[in-house]
Amino acid sequence: MLTLVTGCRGRVGSALVPLLLRAGHSVRAASRAPEQLSGPAAALPADVPVVACDLGDPATFPAALAGVDSVFLYAEPSGIDAFLAAAEAAGVEHIVLLSSSSVLAPDAPGNPIAASHHAVEQALIASPLTTTLFRPGVFATNAHQWSRSVREHGSVDLPHPRSHSSPIHEMDLAEAALAALTEPRPQGAAYHLTGPESLTATEQIDLLAAASGHPIAVNTVSGEAWKESMAAFAPEPIADALLAYMAESEDSPAAVTDEVEKLTGRPARTFAAWAEEHADAFRP
Repeated sequence: MLTLVTGCRGRVGSALVPLLLRAGHSVRAASRAPEQLSGPAAALPADVPVVACDLGDPATFPAALAGVDSVFLYAEPSGIDAFLAAAEAAGVEHIVLLSSSSVLAPDAPGNPIAASHHAVEQALIASPLTTTLFRPGVFATNAHQWSRSVREHGSVDLPHPRSHSSPIHEMDLAEAALAALTEPRPQGAAYHLTGPESLTATEQIDLLAAASGHPIAVNTVSGEAWKESMAAFAPEPIADALLAYMAESEDSPAAVTDEVEKLTGRPARTFAAWAEEHADAFRP
C-alpha cells in the first residue's frame, strides 16, 4: 500500500509522513515546491520519495498518483475535479481530506473561510472514491501568528480577547490521519476534530507566557486596527470573516469533541502541552 501525502511543507503533512513510515507503510511526499523537501534542512526523513504535486496544476497529477492506493489531501478547489479523475485513473481507493469545521456553518458555501473546503468536500462526496473527512477547528499552530509581536513587544493586540476556540495540536491531526489511512474502521466517515478544552485567546496567551517564562500583555484594539495589522497576510474578506467569528465566539465556549480519542485511542493533547513544546518561539 502506497500513500501520497500532499502539502508536505505543512505541519500536519510533514508530521504524518514519519508516522506512516514507522508503522511500516510506503509513503510518497508531495509538494508544489518539492525542492524544499530535500536536503539537510528538510523536515522529512531523507529516504522518503518526493514528487511535485501542485493541487492547482493538473499536469502534475499523473506522476504523483502513479501506483498510489491512498491520499492525504489538502483542500484546494481549483484543480479538484482533475485530481479526482486522475486518482480514479490511477486506481486510488481512499482519500483522507484535511477540511475545516467551518463547513459545518449554515453559510459554508458563501463563507470566505469555508467555501474552498466546502467545494472540495462536495466534489469528493460526489466521487466514487472512499472519502474520510477531517473537519478540525482552530489549529494550535495558529498561535505562531502572535510570536513576532511577543518577541518584539512582549504583547499581543486582539480585537476580541475573550473569543473562544478549542485549538488542536498538529500531532493529533497527524495521528488521527494515520489511523484513518491504515485502519478500515474509520474510513468513509466525517470527523469534527478539536482540542480537549475551549479556551479564550487571553487564556491561550497566558499559557504561552507560563511556558516561555515571560509575561505577555494583551491589548484590546478595534477591529479596524486589527484588520490593518493583518492586511499583508489576510485578504479583506478573510479578515472580515475572522472578525465576525471572533465576535460571535466572545464569551461563548467552542465545541469540544472526543473524535481524536476515537481515532487514536488516547485523549487529545492540551494547548498547554503545545505551548511547552513551542515556548522558544515566544521568548524575547
